[in-house]
Amino acid sequence: MSEAIVKVENLSHSYGGGWAIRNISFEIDQKGVLGLLGSNGAGKSTTMNIVCGVLNQTEGNVYIEGYNLRENPEEAKRRIGFLPQNPPLYLDLTVDEYLTHCAHLRLIERARIPAAVQEAKERCGVAHFSRRLIANLSGGYRQRVGIAQAIIHKPRIVVLDEPTNGLDPNQIYEVRKLIKEIAEERSVIFSSHILSEVQATCQSVKMIEQGHVVFSDTMDAFNNYITPSSMLVAFENLPTPEILRTVPGIVNVTPAEGKRVRLHFDPEAKAVTERVIETSVTRGWRLTEISLERSSLDEIFAKLSNKEKKTVL
Repeated sequence: MSEAIVKVENLSHSYGGGWAIRNISFEIDQKGVLGLLGSNGAGKSTTMNIVCGVLNQTEGNVYIEGYNLRENPEEAKRRIGFLPQNPPLYLDLTVDEYLTHCAHLRLIERARIPAAVQEAKERCGVAHFSRRLIANLSGGYRQRVGIAQAIIHKPRIVVLDEPTNGLDPNQIYEVRKLIKEIAEERSVIFSSHILSEVQATCQSVKMIEQGHVVFSDTMDAFNNYITPSSMLVAFENLPTPEILRTVPGIVNVTPAEGKRVRLHFDPEAKAVTERVIETSVTRGWRLTEISLERSSLDEIFAKLSNKEKKTVL
């Protein structure tokens, strides 16, 4: 059996006032994008900084293709590419100057550096900005340059900490596309506190809350876990909340903007959506919009954290 690309065993870290993460274990043995999902302060960045060798863990071990990160840091780090939450860019350098500097830091042979820089630029779509100062690039292109430095030495694992933070919708779309392309050749760990970002980019997900892994499975399994419990509806002839509560399965009604209301229903009830549509037709409410809503991220964390606590107990 081939060696796992990344193997994390019982990883724990304390900053002195308590455990930031505790007994985190996981393996990555294939290409693709793994999402590390968690609220701010959950322990995502601590985990990623340890995996990339930026921070020494209090307990546990990290192996990169079999190399213990503590015992063989140089060999392990050769196989890692890292984009921190704040990209390590030198704004007074051009794109070429910066990537050439990064290539030297990654100990790429001098004769191979020009080709490595060119390949990274082309892969990340910044080749046309070769001589431009990084300070004069937009946020989206700065992020691309940050990703370029993370892949310039062709690592087996690329770790991206909140790579779409602060970008506009168009830039987010382009960076997502780039990450998926990179993941065709290597493993990518993608950290975010935004559920939609992980859903749009990742094939599998690990959720961290309060320093513990509370969910670990495929993205499909995660989406199946998030069962809808409310729907937004709009009627031309809006009935009263009391009347709407008479629809079987509806447990509560709250107002929304315009002629819309939010119908909260029992997730165990069957065909609630069909009942709302049928009742609207028979009573002449003139339904104009209906859409199911997923649980909020806070609700998901609460459910999974409670499930984890029950399992431990």
